[in-house]
Amino acid sequence: MIVATIGKTFLYAYNERYGKTFSAKEFFDSFYFECFFNHQKYMLWVTNSPFVQMSSGQKTHSLQPAERIEKLENLHQKILDGEIDASTAIGFPAAEEKEFATTSGLVTDIGLLFDDEEIYLSWIGGGFGIGVTGAYTIFFNEPEILLKLYEGWHVYRQFLNDTTISELRGNQVNTWNGQWLNLSYGKQFREDFDFAMLHAHNIFSRSDKNIEVNTVKWSELFFNISRKFPHHTFTGYVYSLGKTNKTLGFYPFHFSQAQKLFDYYKILFGEQAALDDTREYESLFGLHIKRACKLGSLGLQALEPKDLRKYYGNDSNLKLIKPVAARKKGEAEEDYSVRVKNAEQKDYENLITFRTYKTWLLAMITKNKEESLKYTAEVALALHEYREGTTKTDRKNLIQSELLVAKTKKSFLDALTTLIKDVDESKLKMFKSLRDKVHLMSAEDFGYFVVLIKFDYAFAERERNS
Repeated sequence: MIVATIGKTFLYAYNERYGKTFSAKEFFDSFYFECFFNHQKYMLWVTNSPFVQMSSGQKTHSLQPAERIEKLENLHQKILDGEIDASTAIGFPAAEEKEFATTSGLVTDIGLLFDDEEIYLSWIGGGFGIGVTGAYTIFFNEPEILLKLYEGWHVYRQFLNDTTISELRGNQVNTWNGQWLNLSYGKQFREDFDFAMLHAHNIFSRSDKNIEVNTVKWSELFFNISRKFPHHTFTGYVYSLGKTNKTLGFYPFHFSQAQKLFDYYKILFGEQAALDDTREYESLFGLHIKRACKLGSLGLQALEPKDLRKYYGNDSNLKLIKPVAARKKGEAEEDYSVRVKNAEQKDYENLITFRTYKTWLLAMITKNKEESLKYTAEVALALHEYREGTTKTDRKNLIQSELLVAKTKKSFLDALTTLIKDVDESKLKMFKSLRDKVHLMSAEDFGYFVVLIKFDYAFAERERNS
């Protein structure tokens, strides 16, 4: 079982780092039980396990120390008696005489024999799930990541025991793991963090009834892990445990590909506006985790920015904000100030979107070959010069209604053929080069390329009007 494998990898790394010789049961008794269950608030809820099976009148938060020890002893006894199912081993199938229940997950029909050590390893491993947005969880069988998550267990337990934030909900260790890993590998991490700082970073959210750990977006976590492991590819196991368990499977996470986005962003927009300086940019990247997994691996392609697809085809104009108009006659000063402020905020948001889209599109187009990073911007400027060579609207319509909405190479080249008849002689070489590049592109690269020109064209128009 993958969960026991995770537990085994961690325990070996833990013993090696801290000079211990713990068996799985010894670690479970001396630390895991003490951290996860021997408190008023649990860190993990294991359905049907002895820890959640309450006698009449019992409630988790009101259990006495002796009652919690009794539940631990009940677990030990069930394991000793050979009762191996989802209630005594995390990730194992639910007890079912004829077939696996819908609550079973991570199972096989191969007749395997399990010893007590593996059962306790499954409990240890069960604490290392990394919850991400979309109601899925990831396991990484990597010692360094597991040891970092282990450090986070202590922090989560301290928060759960803190009486000043008594509303903090328990049983969220997997969700916490995602936030902790994202935080501790992030560029802005500080050793002297506190709850207030984490709340300001949107790690926690408050409601009228409680405080909860928010779920981190997989792509944001992907970027931060890549900072720690910039040249690595790790295999992640993606699954969901709930009323109906789902297993997506094993997928390679290509963390090295995040660095390509960092590098291109810095080249395009400068070190001061660097992509890895702000979470605002990172939050725009990434398909839904389920869609990303359908690609077969998680890397550059899976980081496709949010809503990018709506800019393909006819309904695809990127509306970049123009400078706000002067104060209108009769407009109150405060109304004008609000209008300016709103326009500036929208302008800033659109600028972030533009930079995000351009960086990803460029990275995708150049994934197999090197291209001039400024090429599409140069094409966009040439198109503007061509458009401004007449007061008629035919050139504008040709560019915006045919060339930049082309869905196939043929339709793009047809529009380019019409365009080149009237283009200035000084630009003939550029448009001939454009024709050659498009002709040799794959259909996938062509789709990215046209959208990239479209964004550069819209941005050039904004610059000319400012």
